Amino acid sequence: MGKTTLEYQQNPRSTQYRFLSLGACHDKIEPMTTFKNTAVSNDQLHRFVFDNTPIRGNTVRLQDTYKTALQHVDYPPRLKNALGELMAAAALLAATLKLENGALILQIQGQGPLNLLVVECSASLEMRATAKWQGKIDKQTFNELIGNGHFVITLDPKDGGQTYQGIVPIEGDSISEILQNYMERSEQIETRIWLACDEQSAAGMLLQKLPDLPEQDTDAWARTGFLAETITVEELIKLPAETLLTRLFHEEDVRLFDPRNICFRCSCSRKNVSNMLKMLGAAEVDSIIEERGEIEVNCDFCNAAYVFDKVDAEQLFAADITPPISKTKH
Repeated sequence: MGKTTLEYQQNPRSTQYRFLSLGACHDKIEPMTTFKNTAVSNDQLHRFVFDNTPIRGNTVRLQDTYKTALQHVDYPPRLKNALGELMAAAALLAATLKLENGALILQIQGQGPLNLLVVECSASLEMRATAKWQGKIDKQTFNELIGNGHFVITLDPKDGGQTYQGIVPIEGDSISEILQNYMERSEQIETRIWLACDEQSAAGMLLQKLPDLPEQDTDAWARTGFLAETITVEELIKLPAETLLTRLFHEEDVRLFDPRNICFRCSCSRKNVSNMLKMLGAAEVDSIIEERGEIEVNCDFCNAAYVFDKVDAEQLFAADITPPISKTKH
């Protein structure tokens, strides 16, 4: 795997600098090129590392995925921003984990006007999100929205294996602070996260200092964190990853990997709903159908409707009925 060296010009933080990009398909050193007006992809995650340091990072930008996830519900603007930030955070964190075919689920559970924020992100960066609230949501602070709440992180292997779940009290005045505190105290990984959302798109950046890697530059973590703090919301949302990183870290040796695409995908299905109804039991399902004529289950994530009538219910539980053993002798 080879390097591609790109030369960028007319940077507000530096008149000229170089940026190292590691491409998965490059097998030779490419000629020096000039970077000009590269279009921003709507939904991508970029991984990067700082050479000769234990520091790695990700940047993410969501537009189509964000809009699709929220299109079925008329969320208050404050919740749109919160969901966008949590979606960006889920993508950033999922890309740091070895999920294989599993998924990362982030939940913020509150007892204030905001009852629940949920984002699920698969290993292949397929995402879905939803929120539940009550009452009026306007200009409250994030802590006022949540009240006495908890942060829940779940690693679901999706293959029948053991699920990991961590539940901690809310600590922090923003989603980024909540996640940073969780990672440092529960996972013992120094993590910095920057998030932004403008109701049209969401974006984020993550830096992590890996504890088990050799550290040649002892000031690198403090220095990169200081530089990253200069980022603005507009830069985070609008700039391509290459431009963003070179503006922030133009004096550092940053290696950028090929981007990964992100999309919306809901994993709900009639089979999953059928299994849920089976857990209720035949008597409970029959009682509901007797009262209402049918059972309709709507997915909170994509608003898909699954309807079961009396015939469907009979077929649902027929498979669980063990036929009597024949007493006929052969």
